[in-house]
Amino acid sequence: MNFSKKSPWILHYDGSSCNGCDIEVLACLTPLYDIERFGVINTGNPKHADILLITGSINEQNKSVVKQLYEQMADPKVVVAVGICAATGGIFSECYNVSGGVDKIIPVDVYVPGCAARPEAIIDGVVKALGILEERQKYARKKDK
Repeated sequence: MNFSKKSPWILHYDGSSCNGCDIEVLACLTPLYDIERFGVINTGNPKHADILLITGSINEQNKSVVKQLYEQMADPKVVVAVGICAATGGIFSECYNVSGGVDKIIPVDVYVPGCAARPEAIIDGVVKALGILEERQKYARKKDK
């Protein structure tokens, strides 16, 4: 894998979830799984982020927050939906205030299955997102020339 010169930064946002996937995302940062070996850096600022990693379903209260986070990120950007709740709404999909998965609000590039998604699957999804990000960066460079 030949990634960009800059380390890709990830912004993790927890929608309305049971926190199962959030714990697994945090496990990816531990020395056991060490997602940082791919050059990934966790950030809390959407203006610095290249990858938006979302866990949990989207409800009426966080719909505008997710849109704002996505719009504040610079192009090119990639969205990763972690877990069944982020993909479809999961067990919360029948709730009165749940809009469904993340793709109902913003475009999603990579879906990571599971309830809760395993750290290995999350890392695989992030690596796929890195490949998509690299392609978009190449396209943006060609477009600028």
